[in-house]
Amino acid sequence: MNAELGEPKREYVGLIEIAGQPEIQLRLMASSLSEARAIVIEQYGEGHVISIWNEEDASRPR
Repeated sequence: MNAELGEPKREYVGLIEIAGQPEIQLRLMASSLSEARAIVIEQYGEGHVISIWNEEDASRPR
């Protein structure tokens, strides 16, 4: 079995708003919120409203 070293990947979900287009729903795997955001920016470019979260983190009591 080949396991990658580093932090395990978790699922992140969210939305991106691009001017003049309907919201796009996001679902991606990343090791952190900052990595997830970087992946979205790489794919869609900068200057858009991005909202990303991990469901497990969002459901934990604060």
